[in-house]
Amino acid sequence: MESTKAQRPTLNDVAQHAGVSIATASKALNGRSDVAASTRARIEVAIEATGYGAGRPRGAAAAPTIEFLVDKLTSPYAMEILRGVTIAAEDAGIDVVVGRFRPSPHKSDQEVIRRLNRSGRLGAIILTVEMSGATHQAISRSALPIVLIDPLRMDESSVASVGSTNWIGGRSATEHLIGLGHRNIAIIGGPAESLSARARVDGFRSAADAAGITVPDDFISHTGFDHDAAERIAHELLSRDDRPTAIVASSDAQAMGVLEAARQLDIRVPEHLSLVGYDDTYVASWANPPLTCVYQPLQDIGRVALRTVQQLAAGEHLDSHHIELATRLVVRESTAPPSDRNHS
Repeated sequence: MESTKAQRPTLNDVAQHAGVSIATASKALNGRSDVAASTRARIEVAIEATGYGAGRPRGAAAAPTIEFLVDKLTSPYAMEILRGVTIAAEDAGIDVVVGRFRPSPHKSDQEVIRRLNRSGRLGAIILTVEMSGATHQAISRSALPIVLIDPLRMDESSVASVGSTNWIGGRSATEHLIGLGHRNIAIIGGPAESLSARARVDGFRSAADAAGITVPDDFISHTGFDHDAAERIAHELLSRDDRPTAIVASSDAQAMGVLEAARQLDIRVPEHLSLVGYDDTYVASWANPPLTCVYQPLQDIGRVALRTVQQLAAGEHLDSHHIELATRLVVRESTAPPSDRNHS
């Protein structure tokens, strides 16, 4: 029974037989009007030839499905990327299933990859989760197209990934503060094992070095990308006699934690402290004051990840297995030149 199920024709078989992409085959099956009549006819012939859909209820949806996996969906960062994935998937006639990449004592992360391979999905997108080197190897050997977004580590160069220009982001944030006259600048980095977090800190160091600024070791920290961890570190930094006049955060959630620590210590932003966030999600413009931020094109990252899954599923060659989209600085009201009040 199991072997018969495994041999059932797939939408990929239909697409290959018709000489079209999986997305085009899906559009035709779902009655979309943006498929040429000649193409639709070839797909119908391919359906008959392959036996695809035998036993399905007439008119049943036949859209391919990708799985979007993330360790937690509580951050605006994750939600913006998911928004980009779902918009691109809708345009391509692809369904999206959202799940948690959450290994447990009873289920390793490699078992998650094995489950994906048995799922019948078109592919999978995995967002910023911690995984072992063995799991990266399992992904590189996977028959299922899997794309990583902002991987914490990258042990296999053959694994496809999408991210942004994090080094440039860290450098541009720091150069902005230096340009305003700040010399006493700290950075709250993300997890030390995270490639993107390290790149942002390296960009920060590069800008400081270029300006001849010596940054104390304890002005550079690594922690989670979340609010609470950053709040604790910011509270320590801002309680010092030689407290920084400016802080670069590595996420908007971290920046909100810094704002809370400053509020508790009666340190006003930007009068007493300049602050730069990272990601430029909706919380950045809602903050008080609105945050100067490094903008990441999060929705575009999601769209590119979805398109990369489609390319891999169609057997297309990737020009690069790692794609970086450009970041840029968005200046708002949380940064200003330092003044004597910074230490009042």
